[in-house]
Amino acid sequence: MRPVAFTMSVLAVLVAVTTVLGHRTHTEAVLTQNKATDQWNLYQAHKIRSNNTELISDLLSAVTIANPDAAKKIEKSYADHQAKWAQDLKEAQEKAEGLEAQVEKAEARASRFDLAEALLEIGLVITSVTLLTRSRIYWYAGIVFSVAGIASVISAYFL
Repeated sequence: MRPVAFTMSVLAVLVAVTTVLGHRTHTEAVLTQNKATDQWNLYQAHKIRSNNTELISDLLSAVTIANPDAAKKIEKSYADHQAKWAQDLKEAQEKAEGLEAQVEKAEARASRFDLAEALLEIGLVITSVTLLTRSRIYWYAGIVFSVAGIASVISAYFL
């Protein structure tokens, strides 16, 4: 029964490590989602500024200004702002979408760690039945579940 007890000890350590990895990955997903939300808020702020500038520019084009040179200067200033915000909008959107992709990846990894934790725990429990029944079939079954759990952990790193 020593090999069974040793297997149970190893499985308990693997369950603990997998649990920590899963929790850290879930935390990573939440923190990255917060960053993505902040980035979308920045995008929205830029979009509002851009729309306001466009509205003011349209209004100024409809209004007659006494000084034509000042009008041209103002129009150029608003056109420059529009060009800048168009680039800022594109960059903010790309960054936000990139962060969302990272969130999806972290969530997928976390799911694999959760599955691995469950499989390793099942393997540990089934292996412990061997001590009660003295039947090695439970030890082998526990090892099968444990190997599946280890495969799930490894697969999390290939996502």
